[in-house]
Amino acid sequence: MTKLLPPNDWQNRADLAALVEALGAGNLRWVGGCVRDTLLGLTVKDIDAATPLLPDEVMARCKEAGLRTVPTGIEHGTVTVVLEGGNVEVTTLRHDVSTDGRRATVSFAKEWREDAARRDFTINALYADPADGAVHDYFGGLEDLAARHLRFIGDARQRIREDHLRILRYFRFQARFGSTPADEEAESACRELAATLKGLSRERIGMEMMNLLGLANPAPTLARMAELGVLDVILPEADVAALAALVAQEQAQAVAPDALRRLAALLPAEPALAEQVASRFRLSGAQKKRLATAAARSGDDRHARAMAYDLGQESALDRLLLSGRAVAPLEGWIVPSFPLKGGQIVARGVGAGPDVARLLRQVEQLWIAEGFPDETRVQALLDEALQA
Repeated sequence: MTKLLPPNDWQNRADLAALVEALGAGNLRWVGGCVRDTLLGLTVKDIDAATPLLPDEVMARCKEAGLRTVPTGIEHGTVTVVLEGGNVEVTTLRHDVSTDGRRATVSFAKEWREDAARRDFTINALYADPADGAVHDYFGGLEDLAARHLRFIGDARQRIREDHLRILRYFRFQARFGSTPADEEAESACRELAATLKGLSRERIGMEMMNLLGLANPAPTLARMAELGVLDVILPEADVAALAALVAQEQAQAVAPDALRRLAALLPAEPALAEQVASRFRLSGAQKKRLATAAARSGDDRHARAMAYDLGQESALDRLLLSGRAVAPLEGWIVPSFPLKGGQIVARGVGAGPDVARLLRQVEQLWIAEGFPDETRVQALLDEALQA
């Protein structure tokens, strides 16, 4: 019996219907995550499509239909169709000619199965016909999806040798969709070929790790990566027990998952090391600063709001959760502005200069210590400071 996509909102989009019509009957199938997630009843974020048409033909037909295209990866057969409801990547059927573990040279194909055979996991090689929603499965992906069994297509070692990043993709998908026990062949291949990750760019590794850390509960998966020797290759400093403790705090205090905070949990409380890892993973300047701030948490026992006033809400949340402290004092609280300016002190007879700055700092510290009272109390604190 043919499996059909369950009813969903995204397939009812008029702009997707226009794309299907532009390429012609039988020339497009939805593929990958949009099919997998729809079958699982999950929200679909990105829509990808496959086609036997060559990229030039895709662009020509879209142009004729008034649809704008961008040749985002045309050397690999990918054209992005710009649509009002969200862009769609349309990729010509292909097979690998050669691979070196980082990039592949591809040739265009005509058969859907040939295209499916070059994909990584069986649950990602599901195609759906937009005409009737019929799902085409060439490698047992539907059965694996029902069992939450993550399995490489074909020989796991060969698939990893084609693209070393598939090791990290395996663990990310295992954390999101997989069940236990995990696929023995997949884990054995990841253990055996873990060292090949050293040949990948730091940026690719960093992106994949952050995607993994942003999932609901990546702690058991990171622990398994450590057991298999994979984590030691890309993040030898990692403390998986500390990550598990942070996830437990987030869940207990109803705080949303945060990949950067979880990376901080994996690392020792050493700002210099945190900055090194941020550079290694090619994180942004803002991310590096936040990671280093989280790493400087040792001995910070200030009240939550005092911490937030000094560091900002986000970094205060990081330090509180990483230290196992309550974040409730910050819920619904907006960091206030200090209601005293230097000009007000000068107006009270203090000469402009270092005395003004000293008094500002003194009154501000008292204001923080008293829990951010109103401006009337701040003026009283200034009176006391001036009298002293």
